[in-house]
Amino acid sequence: MRALRTACVAASVIAAAAALTGAATPASGTAAGAAAAGAAAEPKFLAAKDLPPHPTMSWKAGKVVKGLPEDGTFCLGRPAAGTWAAHRDFHTESDTSASQLTVVASDATAARTLAASLEKALKNCAPEAVRDSPGSVGGWDDHGRIAVKDGAHVYAVFTSHPNSEPTVHAFGVGRSGSTVTVFHWGQMGHLEDVPVAAFKNTAKKAVNSLY
Repeated sequence: MRALRTACVAASVIAAAAALTGAATPASGTAAGAAAAGAAAEPKFLAAKDLPPHPTMSWKAGKVVKGLPEDGTFCLGRPAAGTWAAHRDFHTESDTSASQLTVVASDATAARTLAASLEKALKNCAPEAVRDSPGSVGGWDDHGRIAVKDGAHVYAVFTSHPNSEPTVHAFGVGRSGSTVTVFHWGQMGHLEDVPVAAFKNTAKKAVNSLY
């Protein structure tokens, strides 16, 4: 654990959302061609059954929503949207929640750059989150890479602010070609409370099931 003891501010937003573009119309203009292009453009998302098991409760999955999350994602803000983006939220009846954000970039090079920027934001999250508020504590763990498609990397981030409960978040950032997906899990607790093996299994499923 890389611990920091300084101050508390909200995690910085890494990049303003780029405008989403619609699916291109096929040159032929046929309805069949448009349907095929639309089907190919949308990656698959995790289901509730894919998430790390909760010890006492079941996960509930929301709908897949086009675009970036309106309020951003903790540590990541609203990253560049690429040519297509969508997200899905999950929750239990306790304090545990999760989400998946998937972005299709213009090409594999742009996707690689996006994934690198997301990983950089995760490494900087705890220092930025505690920088300006005395008495706050933060830290992060690098849980390593996962061998799946074009690679995935798992991190955990912990923050504790005065007069509030400590929270821990885990993130899996993965890429398949021009598509980047981020699986996020969070609850009240500390770095040792992250279900690392189960989380990595879910993150691997998230990348494997993109197409």
